[in-house]
Amino acid sequence: MLVYAYHVIEAERMIEWLMIWDTVLLFIIVLNIGFVISVMFFERKNPSATLAWVMALLLLPVAGFILYLFLGQTYRKDRMFCIKKEEDQKLREIIESEKEELKKEGAMTRADHTSTKLRRMVCMLLENNDAILTLNNHVNVFADGNEKFDALIEDIEGATLFIHLEYYIWKNDGIGNRMKKALTERARAGLEVRLLCDGLGCAGLPGDFFDEFKAVGGKVAFFFPSFLRILNLRYNYRNHRKIAIIDGKTCYIGGFNIGDDYLGLYEKWGYWRDTAVRIYGNAALTAQIRFFLDWNYAAPDEHLDYDDRYFPDTPMIEGIPIQIVSGGPDTEFNPVKESYLKMISIATETVYLQTPYFIPDESVLDALRIAALSGTDVRIMMPDRPDHPFVYWAGMSYVKQLLDSGVKAYTYDNGFLHAKTIVIDEIAASVGSANWDVRSFRLNFETNAVMYHPEVAKTLKERFLCDLEVCTPITSGRLDSLPWSRRILMSIGRLFSPML
Repeated sequence: MLVYAYHVIEAERMIEWLMIWDTVLLFIIVLNIGFVISVMFFERKNPSATLAWVMALLLLPVAGFILYLFLGQTYRKDRMFCIKKEEDQKLREIIESEKEELKKEGAMTRADHTSTKLRRMVCMLLENNDAILTLNNHVNVFADGNEKFDALIEDIEGATLFIHLEYYIWKNDGIGNRMKKALTERARAGLEVRLLCDGLGCAGLPGDFFDEFKAVGGKVAFFFPSFLRILNLRYNYRNHRKIAIIDGKTCYIGGFNIGDDYLGLYEKWGYWRDTAVRIYGNAALTAQIRFFLDWNYAAPDEHLDYDDRYFPDTPMIEGIPIQIVSGGPDTEFNPVKESYLKMISIATETVYLQTPYFIPDESVLDALRIAALSGTDVRIMMPDRPDHPFVYWAGMSYVKQLLDSGVKAYTYDNGFLHAKTIVIDEIAASVGSANWDVRSFRLNFETNAVMYHPEVAKTLKERFLCDLEVCTPITSGRLDSLPWSRRILMSIGRLFSPML
């Protein structure tokens, strides 16, 4: 009798839970219908992304609901960035009026600096991104995190005026604390030191991590912070840039965040292969403008106004032409993606690109395919292991689509490849934070350095060829022989790639 009563009670509990679940599921479905209406009529996503979200919300209601909370919300974009656009334009007008000579230097009317086809690219980026071309620059390329951070910390310790840093991820570990210590000492010495961190990428930092730094006068701001630091639902619109400016004369741009894994110290990833550049010259001034715009949006109470000391004169040298190109959800089109497209279309001999994430849209796919079919040697290098499985295997499906066109692809087998680079014909190259995926093209704030010089292009090309020695070719046969579980991930990842 007792056993019977126990089973009755358990059955009643089960029925209660089922009723609660049915109510929750009905509530989620109703919300999802509202999300579908928003996606279709208000968010202005492209058709493939719209279709992917509609399928996810209607066919996978619970998973689609969770994904939409983290990845899908874009309907507030125009309102969120309306003020930012206005403030950006005001500051640009002030700086451009004060720095007209910098713009004259970048007028690109002299044929001795770039070829005609590159000049057209320069003009495109100047028109759609205000990307001023600067000529007097010296460049060092870093492919190793230890070398990059040693050089950066040396420049920080030698700073005399100010230090401005903007990073997506900053970790509470060896290099994170070493960087904090170096910056704290400079702030204690009386320099202006400002750090702009992303609210999601740095959510794991302890709340008191920067207390000592701030106590000696350092300034810290977070881009799109959350009230609950660990639970940040704004996965879109992250500040993915990695920029450091020292005294307005030196800047660093690339793919390295601040963490021990970027030094190759995590066994899970092994050696960390990334790329960054150190630029000494007037390109640092245009990177400084980028920092101003982002800082003033993230920290309106600590507003930075134009001052000559932030834009010092740099001794003229016959150096490397560079444009600092930025893109994000606050621009109607994405100049970073357009720079990639233009470089592919210009190339006649080689297009070598490295990226940890390869989820291109149709325009990039077509550009790479057309270049390969036209006889250009197009090569793509990716990691041999996923840190985001769906993204990784979706990328493999796009690679497979390109193989029949003559594109060559490889996995980097010597650790984890995180570099975001493209080099064409030993004449031009781009290094920065922008991956070759829809997230970097549409949803994140990114910055790249586009460099027009055979010396830099040759250095990056040789680095690519050196990396090939520890790579394995990706072939159709290799992909077809994958376990069925991997092939299912490729198909599912490809289907939902517009959302990733």
